[in-house]
Amino acid sequence: TQAPGYVAIRYEMVHETRIIPLDGRSHTPAALKSNIGYARGRWEGDTLVVETTNFIEAAAYGGASERLKIIERFRPVSRNVIEWSATFDDPSTWVRPWTFGMRLTKDDSQPLFEYACHEGNEGLRGILSAARTAEREAGK
Repeated sequence: TQAPGYVAIRYEMVHETRIIPLDGRSHTPAALKSNIGYARGRWEGDTLVVETTNFIEAAAYGGASERLKIIERFRPVSRNVIEWSATFDDPSTWVRPWTFGMRLTKDDSQPLFEYACHEGNEGLRGILSAARTAEREAGK
């Protein structure tokens, strides 16, 4: 979601929402940390560039330190496709920055599911089905 001066990105998992200021403000003080860090964004043409710092070390991706900096790029390539890449930079963890990316595709026939842990979810249905099959096989 975009509003004047901000972009908000809501994630399916745990319903986290990143509020990303686009007004050129500086990063938060190093002592202020968060599980998902603090993001600052800017536009480079049609590409949203988001730089995130100030992670709580225990929550930082891939065992990184609190010095982790992630630079993401979101570039629309068609009406329903965004190219997304993330560059991870932490000299305390890796010898050089590294990047991966993927295409994010909007498909109205594939809605997001609510992230919830409850007995009616699809994962549990599959687990129980496999367990009942294994029990039947063991009883033969």
